[in-house]
Amino acid sequence: ARDGANIVVAAKTAEPHPKLPGTIYTVAEKIEAAGGKALPCLVDIRDESAVKNAVEKAADKFGGIDICINNASAISLTGTADTPMKRFDLMMGINTRGTYCVTQACLPYLKKSSHAHILNNSPPLNMKPIWFKNHVAYTMAKYGMSMCVLGMAEEFRDDKIGVNAIWPATAIATAAIDLIGGAEMMKSSRTPSIMADAAYAILCRDPSKFTGNFCIDEEIVTEEGVSDLEQYHNCPGTPLAPDFFLGDNYPVPDSYSDSVTGKSSGGIDKMMDKFRPLMTPEVMSKTAIVFALDFGEGGTWTFDMRNKGTISDNDDTPADVTFEMTEDIFLKIVRGELQSTAAFMSGQMKIKGNLMEAMKLEGLFKKMRTKL
Repeated sequence: ARDGANIVVAAKTAEPHPKLPGTIYTVAEKIEAAGGKALPCLVDIRDESAVKNAVEKAADKFGGIDICINNASAISLTGTADTPMKRFDLMMGINTRGTYCVTQACLPYLKKSSHAHILNNSPPLNMKPIWFKNHVAYTMAKYGMSMCVLGMAEEFRDDKIGVNAIWPATAIATAAIDLIGGAEMMKSSRTPSIMADAAYAILCRDPSKFTGNFCIDEEIVTEEGVSDLEQYHNCPGTPLAPDFFLGDNYPVPDSYSDSVTGKSSGGIDKMMDKFRPLMTPEVMSKTAIVFALDFGEGGTWTFDMRNKGTISDNDDTPADVTFEMTEDIFLKIVRGELQSTAAFMSGQMKIKGNLMEAMKLEGLFKKMRTKL
């Protein structure tokens, strides 16, 4: 935008979300305030006609299309049994099909451009089983975007259209991360500037020569001469949370591939006694779910926050959400030594069931901390 670019903001958010700030119109205002020109278009990328209409409007207003950025994604980090087909279809429809649809609609205009780029926000095609076993549907959907890069880079090489992917090495401090992980996860993230700087660098490169690459944000900015990556750290000094799907150049926590359950230091019974006073009608009304803590050989504890207001290691009430981890990891989360989202992203904690319901429990974990 600062270079005076013409930018189409194509997304579904026309009205402000109660927890996630920004709409297509507020983003357009920021683009124009920075020096660019903007065209906000209300688009569901699962709707082929809506996509085509938005692309035609863009070409009519700005005289063509030089760059197509596929950023839209849906996520559900759930296993096969816990991923309803409606959620599967949503991820495949937005991530894979949406990317294909938008690219296809832009293609006639990209072929006419003298500097044509397609850039997908998708990971390298890392085929290690650890990136599939916990959330095979999500991995399939994101890898579908990456397969578009792999295939289209070759398909459109003679057209001199650069087709690349960009992926962050760490968590990025977005409003969504703030909603999911709170302040502690934001501290373990880099700012969106690193992704913006990396994307800008990619889009400035010669598309006839730079194509078919699966780029990592920090690698690109380093190639561009950035030597101090701390400038992108949202809270310098705090350990960064690694992202998924990274290759051999990036360490993968052993806990991601190994079982996260097992025995630990014990004393869990006394801890649960301290937590029982938290099961107040007010807390239950706000949470209204049943969740379980599965410590493997250490046993399973069920928190019935819907009906009974009990904490028990002998309750067969079906859980909406089950957290699998060691007692030691649970203790670290409750004490504030480890953020629950960071534990999940690093594989030290697994979640089975409704991920959206699981997000409600971050506040409860903080309340637990006061009882230790």
